[in-house]
Amino acid sequence: MTSAVATAVAERAPLSASERERLAPLAASAVVDSMQRLGSPDAGISPTWVGARLVGPAPTVPTAAGDNQIVHAALDVVQPGEVIVLNGFGDTTRALIGDLIAERARSLGVAGFVVDGCVRDVDAIRELGLPVFARGVTPAGPYKNGPGVIGGAVAIGGVAVLTGDVVVADADGVVFIPRAQLDTIVDLAEQKLESEARKRASIRASVG
Repeated sequence: MTSAVATAVAERAPLSASERERLAPLAASAVVDSMQRLGSPDAGISPTWVGARLVGPAPTVPTAAGDNQIVHAALDVVQPGEVIVLNGFGDTTRALIGDLIAERARSLGVAGFVVDGCVRDVDAIRELGLPVFARGVTPAGPYKNGPGVIGGAVAIGGVAVLTGDVVVADADGVVFIPRAQLDTIVDLAEQKLESEARKRASIRASVG
């Protein structure tokens, strides 16, 4: 294991059972509203299949545009429940992951992928039930020359993301929660959903 990979592994901490339980019902929209409308990448990053839902901490993986050599290395050190956040610099000419990588990731317990780039084999990925959010879809495969890195800061759709930050993604898109702010943001998002539930009940009662 290289020192860069070892450092990236050391930076990561899994979500606790209670953290996962609280995050599971939160809508991405409620989370981003609780972050003062920050933390959500541009609308180009979207689910590749209907019903995809994703929660988990991020190992960040920047790679050369159109090249997925580092993705295979990332799968050697990924931890169950993590979301691989792959910075392909928005390139849409080559798919960075397909069904074989998705199959391996699924077998390792990976929660899913967020890809600032393209993917392919989306029907097979949907059948696997692996949530993947990406900038686009193309049948063109990747190069495998490198370079790439595991860990560190990346930019995904205009948002800075660090290894260990927490991903929440659903039909509306993706939001990244800075790990140091997780408890505060979850508290605020829960309060927002409770407030919205009261308003919804009031609206329905007024027309009932």
